[in-house]
Amino acid sequence: MKFSIFLNPQIPGSGWAAEENAKAKRPIGRDVESYQKLLHEVREIAVHADQVGFDALMMTEHHFHSEGFEFSVNPLMFLTDLAARTERILLAPLGIVLPAWDPIRAAEDVALLDHFSKGRLRLGVARGYQNRWMNVLGQRWHAAAARSDGSKSDTRNFDVFGEVLKIMKMAWEQDTVRYKSDVLDYEIPAPFSGIEGWPAQEWTKTFGAPGEIDDDGVIQSVSICPKPYQYPHPELWQPFTVSDRSVIRAAQEGIMPWMFTPNPDDHAAKAKLYQEECARQGKEYKLGEHTGILKIVGMADTREEAIATYGKGMQKDFASFFGPFGYLEVLRKKEDDSHKPISPEKGDFKRMNEVEMALLGTPDDVKRGIQRMLDRMPDLEWFGLFMQGQQGVLPLDTVKRNLEMFATKVIPEFQD
Repeated sequence: MKFSIFLNPQIPGSGWAAEENAKAKRPIGRDVESYQKLLHEVREIAVHADQVGFDALMMTEHHFHSEGFEFSVNPLMFLTDLAARTERILLAPLGIVLPAWDPIRAAEDVALLDHFSKGRLRLGVARGYQNRWMNVLGQRWHAAAARSDGSKSDTRNFDVFGEVLKIMKMAWEQDTVRYKSDVLDYEIPAPFSGIEGWPAQEWTKTFGAPGEIDDDGVIQSVSICPKPYQYPHPELWQPFTVSDRSVIRAAQEGIMPWMFTPNPDDHAAKAKLYQEECARQGKEYKLGEHTGILKIVGMADTREEAIATYGKGMQKDFASFFGPFGYLEVLRKKEDDSHKPISPEKGDFKRMNEVEMALLGTPDDVKRGIQRMLDRMPDLEWFGLFMQGQQGVLPLDTVKRNLEMFATKVIPEFQD
């Protein structure tokens, strides 16, 4: 098994744990000094994770977070900074939200980071579930936030995601691209009939990609440069794959899913669905292979100390922010009323531990939690530490100690 950390960067001094400071600097997301503190902490964590032996560092994409939470505006640019400071750790935007991007610009930026890191990039791709920013940045494609409800709007988001990814793959894999997309109303070249009047015709005919320009000097296709460092492109990952539809498409597109289904039995069921669909695509995986799972992990010398340190720091922010988006459903138990949503009062560290969304305790407690997953999926490939309630909330030394304890006392038990 391989191990990653997943950062939702949080501006230090934001959220309920620092309520007075966050209110005094409101909106703290535009406070320059506070953002510099975030950069310092994330850089320190990335270098530390690289040195102690984690295999990958993952970071999401979000915009307009004036409150200072989930503050990762452009993961490709952020990870470019971290690529220059680290040596071996894989870097993974998890993920860039495709319905909010121009496909060619996305393909170019991904290829650049792949070169900057010399192949340490793993590319997460996502649909975008937050309407505050997704509705703004996705408007060029008439794509709103994904709701995973099968509605017309949700299906539009799903279709745009697939079309943007299709064009990105063409940009990476083909020396020249000529394509007309009815889904996006997007033409390559534009107009699709060809671009006339290109002044440097002889130059392009001599040195450009074959087929870019025809005998009449009309641009008939374009060559998206550079191509990625990895052939044909970085391995594709997808974050928080929960719905069956997303699991199936991940298998069809060769994307590795990261799942956020805490109960080991539920995760095994999703992994089985992925395995079966991959087999239909001609890819034979063992159960859990080419699959990852995320959990919150907090360790200390005693279980009581771990809960005191990590439990209280995560619960109010998690319930207040993620709860309205439906993420409290991952805390559901069999005895809960199926007709009622999980209330924020139930989003505490005790329940997180009970449903195994969080593994809080000693290294032995955490190892037993991982083993329960492996009992159901012996070939689980990736395990990710979701650092909710840690960076930006706890002292930096405490966060780094947790990572080091995991790297020295847990990873050696399960590492490939």
